[in-house]
Amino acid sequence: MALFTFRLPDIGEGISEAEIVGWHVKVGDRVEEDQPLADMMTDKATVEMESPVAGTVVELAGEPGDQVAIGAMLVTIEVEGAGEAPAAPPPPEEALVAEMPGEQVIEAAPETEEASASSAPVSSQPTAPLSAPSAEPRRDVQASPAVRARAKELGVDLAQVKPQGDRIRHADLDAFLLYGSGQGYKPAGRSVARPDEVVKVIGMRRRIAENMAASKRHIPHFTYVEEIDVTRLEEMRERLNETRGDRPKLTMLPLLIVAICKALPDFPMLNARYDDEVGVVTRHGAVHLGLATQTDAGLMVPVIRDAQDRNVWQLAIEIRRLAEAARSGKAKSEDLSGSTLTLTSLGPLGGVATTPVINRPEVAIIGPNRVIERPVFRGKEVVAAKLMNLSISCDHRVVDGWDAASFVQAVRRLLENPVLLLSD
Repeated sequence: MALFTFRLPDIGEGISEAEIVGWHVKVGDRVEEDQPLADMMTDKATVEMESPVAGTVVELAGEPGDQVAIGAMLVTIEVEGAGEAPAAPPPPEEALVAEMPGEQVIEAAPETEEASASSAPVSSQPTAPLSAPSAEPRRDVQASPAVRARAKELGVDLAQVKPQGDRIRHADLDAFLLYGSGQGYKPAGRSVARPDEVVKVIGMRRRIAENMAASKRHIPHFTYVEEIDVTRLEEMRERLNETRGDRPKLTMLPLLIVAICKALPDFPMLNARYDDEVGVVTRHGAVHLGLATQTDAGLMVPVIRDAQDRNVWQLAIEIRRLAEAARSGKAKSEDLSGSTLTLTSLGPLGGVATTPVINRPEVAIIGPNRVIERPVFRGKEVVAAKLMNLSISCDHRVVDGWDAASFVQAVRRLLENPVLLLSD
């Protein structure tokens, strides 16, 4: 028998170290060649490291959240023979789970036996049945049929309810339900405390913390919000969906993206990235739009390349493709980097207004909010209109408030006159 040291290989991104996101093995496990050992996260992606040999695991480099330098020991494996190291594995061509800048992904760390024991959910105990009072309960309970029926439905013994008068009324039953009897009954609606949970901030969640802190620390944000009448836009969207065939259903997002791309040429300071370390702003000619996407693992931001060259149907297809890739964990690293402007939307949960955090080193982020139908004046008439607030947060070091407001007004004109979205 001999010991083989598997060292963390150069993943090919010019990095000096990677973080342990999670282990697939533990000390004492038997592993086969090409069996997954660990998930390691770099600045760009999470990659799966596989064993180059078969044997028994005798040592691991650390715990989830620890950093391992390139070339340092990751796993020591006891193998048969002399234990000579095979060639290092080639750099992975595709990340299984990838991180994007800005608002990003949450990686769940595997539980150790100790963590599992400490965080095991408390078993749910059934509510104790109502116990009889120490004194003989009243047998001459006076209550109307309606009160008796309600008490039966709630499982309340009326003998335990103290009336304020000569008979038990609904108010007496309400008081019993609100304050309880002290004899095992839990009033309806009372929340139940659960055990404290300690969650280690590692992996993607740590990247989120670092990136968001850096964004708020370095960027002086300001947010501008404007109300937009999208009544005609929604009518046009409904008509387009009636003729969509096998194409994906149009949401508001493809139409909004077209409006953004049409307005941006007059506001190049918004489609930009600011390298504050060297004091250079790069104003991009193409719109590579980051689109915040909610997944089970957290928020990911896949990128629509050259959004300015796509029509509403092409945008809808690309949005669906990127969303499915992100939610299934199959998004490639190139799908999750290189954005020049980000669009973040909470969909039907959009709220009245948002103040989104900029996806550094970008200089702006746009957030549509929920569409709400409200009465508005059209001349002297009051009519129903569908209204939506549009938020934009900007880096005040390189974007002036006038420019941000003027851009949103340009987008507003396009959305309120949707025929312009489909014209050249």
